[in-house]
Amino acid sequence: MASTLKDVARLAGVSVKTVSNVVNGYPHVSPDVRTRVEAAIAQVGYRPNVFARTLRTGRTGALALVLPDTDLPFADNLAREVVRAAGRQGYRVVIEQARPDDSAAGDARTAPVDGVLVSGPVVPVALVEALVASNRPVVLVGGEARVGQCDQVGVDVVRAAEDATAHLLRAGRRRIAAIGAYPKESVAAPQPCTAGYHRALRGAGLAPVAGHLLPAVRHRRADGYRAARALLAQPGRPDAIFCYSDPLAIGAMRAAFDAGLRVPADVAVIGIGDIEEGRYSRPTLSTVSVDTGFLAREAVARVAARIDQPDTAVAVVTAPHEVLARESTRPDR
Repeated sequence: MASTLKDVARLAGVSVKTVSNVVNGYPHVSPDVRTRVEAAIAQVGYRPNVFARTLRTGRTGALALVLPDTDLPFADNLAREVVRAAGRQGYRVVIEQARPDDSAAGDARTAPVDGVLVSGPVVPVALVEALVASNRPVVLVGGEARVGQCDQVGVDVVRAAEDATAHLLRAGRRRIAAIGAYPKESVAAPQPCTAGYHRALRGAGLAPVAGHLLPAVRHRRADGYRAARALLAQPGRPDAIFCYSDPLAIGAMRAAFDAGLRVPADVAVIGIGDIEEGRYSRPTLSTVSVDTGFLAREAVARVAARIDQPDTAVAVVTAPHEVLARESTRPDR
């Protein structure tokens, strides 16, 4: 026999109305109550009746998730968590890739969905404007877009990059390079990771070294490998490398190995993302861990709330992060 809202309410010790609020993504539910209700939903196996809700509201019961690159580890993890969080609230998820020749993601604008989640390190303003113009609720997930038109659930990228660089400084490194800048990044208006990297250096009384900030067109292992090879071939090679993503860092560690260098004795490496590969690499990869589950849950809750109440005030939610010090920056291990 299928579980009901009453079953969930009884187990969680709350009212049926409270369970309904959690299921439908209303934001005005305390974190403790939301956690208790979600645990009860999982325990009894409750699934909202999507077909009934569609008939009642005229909605499709589907959300679109627009990703910049669907085969990157972070995108894969986020998609899995979004599908899980959306399923708890009775939504299906359609995944769409934002292509370089289609920055407005036309399929997401015209697809029969109730709301759109857009993810990326920095989401193009033109993409957001196009999606907002389609009169669907839009929530930005996982990065900084600096756009005030819609809800954002993201990471304090500047602080995360600053914390990663500060970790290298505390490890005694002083010639710290970085990989992941935009190919034509402006010195006056750096991207968030670059801003955090520079802020940490300045806080330690160090100036950025010319040639120590290299771009990466795409955050792939091969990009990290090529950039690190160039850095490590310099006369005053760096003693540490901060990479703007874990795949870049994995590539950088391989480049150090191929150059006959030891990680971390000769060059320390840290990334951002805490992908599974980094936990099993040799050495294991130090990283800045972001709570992807939190990002997904909050993003789905925000878009669901806006579907029900389109005039809800724009909100910005910041996910927690922490530096995980592993072997790639800790010689003592």
